[in-house]
Amino acid sequence: MTLGTAMSDLQRFHLHLVSDSTGETLEAMAKAALVQFENVRAEKHMWPMVRTPRQMERIMEFVEDRPGLVMYTLVNEDIRRELTRRCAALNIPHVSVLDPVIESLGQFLGARSRGLPGRQHEMDRHYFDRIDALHFTMAHDDGQLATGLMSADIILVGVSRTSKTPTSIYLANKGFKTANVPFVPNAPLPPELEGPLDALVVGLTASPDRLVQVRTNRLRTIKEAPSTSYVDMQAIKEEVLACRRLCSAHQWPVIDVTRRSIEETAAAVLRLHSAREAGLSDGGK
Repeated sequence: MTLGTAMSDLQRFHLHLVSDSTGETLEAMAKAALVQFENVRAEKHMWPMVRTPRQMERIMEFVEDRPGLVMYTLVNEDIRRELTRRCAALNIPHVSVLDPVIESLGQFLGARSRGLPGRQHEMDRHYFDRIDALHFTMAHDDGQLATGLMSADIILVGVSRTSKTPTSIYLANKGFKTANVPFVPNAPLPPELEGPLDALVVGLTASPDRLVQVRTNRLRTIKEAPSTSYVDMQAIKEEVLACRRLCSAHQWPVIDVTRRSIEETAAAVLRLHSAREAGLSDGGK
């Protein structure tokens, strides 16, 4: 198959994401669903913070010009009614992605939902906990602040270029105070890591082949010559082995991030954290 044929086989369509809040939940659900289909490309149109029927009218005028699938998270009945009425008139498919979840919860709890738009983004205690976690994580990024680790929920220890920083920020956005400490051969770790900690400590490693590739690209980006031990295959093999030995000596679980996205690595860390909180054993593999 030629490239031209492959491109012609690509199915394109308009995807309208309508939300009465920021649209983050809706976009994440759409993304998770789209990856299940090959040769499909959605032209996404985001419509966040839709709070009035008049806003919906204007959106539907746009949808009429670019028909496709409409996915929405709307709790206000008047706005939902306007959307479903117009979609039905235009014969445009539409789906409320949270309805099955809310209905199931309602049946399980024997209660009705409150129907408040953007409830998950209110500036409540959990919101400020997330802000505190982000401040803590940024202050303890890449070993910048060696003290204060006793206050961490999670500590990531890993060799260079194992995505410690983005993983830490992702975890912080979930409300976990996360510090990350670089493993440098023959360099001492912060003293607090040598004693008992309430935090979950997790080691991050990757295959030497992958590390050589990522580190070489990094040096090219900053216009440095890739002729140091930083990208030497044998040196990296020894570095990874030393890191694994350190984690084994401290009985820290290790996660290989070679084929994991940031989200997958964070999910593995959170699984370890939940297992630890529940008193269960989980090797993190």
